[in-house]
Amino acid sequence: MSFRRLVKLLIPKSLFAKIEPYGHWLEALIWHSCYGFPARKMKIIGVTGTNGKTTTSFLIHKMLVQAGYHTGLMSTVAYGVNDDIRPQIHHMTNVPVPELVKRLKWMKGQGAEWLVLETTSHALAQNRVAFIPYSLAVMTNVTHEHLDFHKTFENYVNAKRKLFKLANANKKGLRTGIINAEDPSAAKFASDVAHPLTYGVRQGDLRASDVKLAPSGVSYAASIDGDSYQIKCQIPGSFNVYNSLAAALAGRAIGLDRPQIEQGIAALESVEGRMTRIDEDQDFDVIVDFAHTPDSFEKLFKDLKPVVKGKLIVMFGSAGRRDEAKRAVQGELAGRYADEVVITEEDDRDIDGQAIMDQIASGAKKAGKELDKDLFLVHDRPEAISFAIKRAKKGDTVLLLGKGHEKTIERADGEHPWDEIATAHTALKKLI
Repeated sequence: MSFRRLVKLLIPKSLFAKIEPYGHWLEALIWHSCYGFPARKMKIIGVTGTNGKTTTSFLIHKMLVQAGYHTGLMSTVAYGVNDDIRPQIHHMTNVPVPELVKRLKWMKGQGAEWLVLETTSHALAQNRVAFIPYSLAVMTNVTHEHLDFHKTFENYVNAKRKLFKLANANKKGLRTGIINAEDPSAAKFASDVAHPLTYGVRQGDLRASDVKLAPSGVSYAASIDGDSYQIKCQIPGSFNVYNSLAAALAGRAIGLDRPQIEQGIAALESVEGRMTRIDEDQDFDVIVDFAHTPDSFEKLFKDLKPVVKGKLIVMFGSAGRRDEAKRAVQGELAGRYADEVVITEEDDRDIDGQAIMDQIASGAKKAGKELDKDLFLVHDRPEAISFAIKRAKKGDTVLLLGKGHEKTIERADGEHPWDEIATAHTALKKLI
């Protein structure tokens, strides 16, 4: 048993929640001191948000690497320097402080001048990113998520705002914040930095127009202060208009020119588990995506539903010991947009899987779905993937949501190896 787990068992839950951030701060001080504060000589770009932060981090990283900058990346999906990108094994975005500092030391040794660091509200609230000298902060959006930890939406927003305050406190940095102008919390984030820059489709300093959505990606024109850009992003979905706008504005803040921004964004071909198409020469589409919040569900369904030729079949679950309130909402959204809904496990942990599925199903039923007709509960995730794929016919689209890139699945007896993409390939091969 780890020392932290032992302390957590001995101290009342409410008291532990209050003192935990101070413990992480002290832990960060010790480890950064022992390793010579490795982040100090790097320029750190922090990317936060409920949805889109991983893709935005990859876009910024690719853009900087293409422009000739030695750049590190730490994200939910992977970490590395330049083109040496390695898969993230941990079931978390921001790794524990000791490993974070070791990775920073390694990246510095690899010559990294810049680092794109995907940063979560948990890491910010718990001080696990203390002593990271953020130079530039990016906010993609803030929607309903992680209220099991933060308790209120206001606390959640304030945790993410801390990234902007940290960037503003770094007098040697850019003290700049890149903000989604269409997010209801935009003004709050803008007040936290000396140099706020906003983006959007309907409003913002950098604004997209003539937006074209296609299965192969998105393209649009963008302009700011008399400068124009022609942006092409190879990852489909209207949400990637916003993600690439954020990346473009970050590039501009750093000082990249128009060709560097345009070519850098266009160079990113894909991000594992983000709108990943599974192809085994079948006559229907199978897509794996990490979408796991009501906001990401609605955006994804709105994009796909109009272009699906046949049925839209959606498979997903909801994590145990996480925000319960979103489960019925996810079920209702899936029930409203999808022709068929398959509910399964998604990191149940020590929570009753059947109870979780029933909560999701209540929302789907509210949207008009009927059990065993167009609503199915299949707890075993590999079986659920096979079940969803077997129900597909020519022209249909199967969406496998919630796990994306993750390499483990958490059950009552601990973590088990998991690969959603490989499991989908296997199911398709068996079917064909």
